[in-house]
Amino acid sequence: MPIVTTEKLISKGDCLAQIDGKKVFIPYALPGEKLEIEIQKDFKDYSLASIKNIIEASPYRRQALCPLYYKCGGCNMQHIEDEFQRKLRTEILKEAFEHAGVAVPEIQVVEDSSLAYRARFQLHDGGLMGAKSNTIIAVDSCPCATEEINLYLKETSFSARPKGRVHIFASSKITSIPQGFDKIIVAEESLKEEKKVVNTKKNLKMKKVKARFEGTSINPQNACTVDLLGKSIRFDVLGFFQSNLAVLEKTIPLLLDGLKGSNVLDMYSGAGTFSVFLSDIFENVTMVEHNKAAMVWAEQNMAGKKHESFGVSGKVWASYHAQKCIKNNGPFDAVVIDPPRSGMEKEVCSWLASSGIKEIRSLSCDAVTHARDVSFLIKNGYSLKKLYLLDFYPQTCHTESLAILTRKEL
Repeated sequence: MPIVTTEKLISKGDCLAQIDGKKVFIPYALPGEKLEIEIQKDFKDYSLASIKNIIEASPYRRQALCPLYYKCGGCNMQHIEDEFQRKLRTEILKEAFEHAGVAVPEIQVVEDSSLAYRARFQLHDGGLMGAKSNTIIAVDSCPCATEEINLYLKETSFSARPKGRVHIFASSKITSIPQGFDKIIVAEESLKEEKKVVNTKKNLKMKKVKARFEGTSINPQNACTVDLLGKSIRFDVLGFFQSNLAVLEKTIPLLLDGLKGSNVLDMYSGAGTFSVFLSDIFENVTMVEHNKAAMVWAEQNMAGKKHESFGVSGKVWASYHAQKCIKNNGPFDAVVIDPPRSGMEKEVCSWLASSGIKEIRSLSCDAVTHARDVSFLIKNGYSLKKLYLLDFYPQTCHTESLAILTRKEL
């Protein structure tokens, strides 16, 4: 079996080594380790391998925190000390930006607890998916999960849990559940049906939704309200919402810092989390979100605040609505943009580059597409002032980031 010395960690969490100039990717390895490996799959340009023996371990290697580690597909960095994990995630982000030709300022890390942070969970037939497999792993605790989720896992036996894919959101920050009750909402995907809002006792207190979004999916059973920095944010547990609320609360002030003006654009706004805070600064907020179900919640969260909302894709908005918005409300003073993993749509990125908007706050859950989009904006007159690693997912290689961009003075 070949013996290699590892070089660096790559974006998916594997470590890179080389055998006679051919790249080898090794899961659960750390940079600078001497390993005996076994080739699992051999391709023309690279190979995939597994560790058979650690000859010289990294000083940052540790015993995994969870007995299901290496079996469960949730974490892939538990074998690395926390501080060194953050360093590696920062290097992954930096390398992605430098590879895209972006000169990177010193990356600042936004972090909180590395354990008991994850408020959002997905169970499959009562368990978690196995690492790189469809195997269901029965789990009764998780070191990354919030105390509330672990209470559910402990008190609800594997056989008693709902079948299929189930979304769980559990946090002490939930305000829609009274004190003294378990702060947890369990939503089964089978319940994800489109229903009109009806005037029942259960939802009498729900804020009025704009007429053109009525009839879009709202299931009160899956509704959740959390307190973020003193604001009530409402969303559907079956939709996306950030898992790490502590890091989210540290990110929001950084996002808002230095922003001012009359009009702001919240592109890919989701349930309007950022818009709620932006509305304290700007006279008018324009939200764009293709997921109309998410827009229903955004409308509730923005009730009583001056705003416009467009339940269309970023491409459609940039192509057909942007200029009319500017004509009606005046130019945008700033934009907050938080696209999916695939990054900004080409039409959105091109429109932004030519918009003349002075301040851009760009968030991303993918380092490579974020670097690509920021590089394009820099080539079209913007400067990267600050770059943050948003450490939302400790114990994993997943990186999220915030770029502060400012239009260069002509």
